[in-house]
Amino acid sequence: MTFFTSQFECKIDAKGRLVLPAKIKSILPESSGNELVIREGFEPCLILYPMVEYKKLYSKIAGLNEFNPEYRKIQRQFFSGSSIVELDSAGRFLIPKQMQDFAGLGKDAVVVGMGNKVEIWSPEKYKKYSLGDPDEFSTLAQKYLDN
Repeated sequence: MTFFTSQFECKIDAKGRLVLPAKIKSILPESSGNELVIREGFEPCLILYPMVEYKKLYSKIAGLNEFNPEYRKIQRQFFSGSSIVELDSAGRFLIPKQMQDFAGLGKDAVVVGMGNKVEIWSPEKYKKYSLGDPDEFSTLAQKYLDN
């Protein structure tokens, strides 16, 4: 089972490549090889999946009934916003230009481990969307995790 945690400050080079942090790279399942899937997130960020984790989502979404217009919208949005990327020998991968634009990425990025996936944020947007207030985090944890 893949388990990504922590956050990392990273650079994006002039060609649009990001070096995956060593701690993230070391956790990638061997079965994924050098292929990862990157997709546009629900917030203005990108989500990076090891292939094994993406295939779980793919099965659920591809299995939706194509005769239902709402399901088609989900499929269209999900698959059109996804791309397979490959890690090179230096641990870098190219972020497609339209995805960089979607997430508002420039030279800097914040990479956040999210359990079975990794989010890639512009530092400014990450500050806006992350829970900076411990009280807010406590309230949400109590609401959703307290049995």
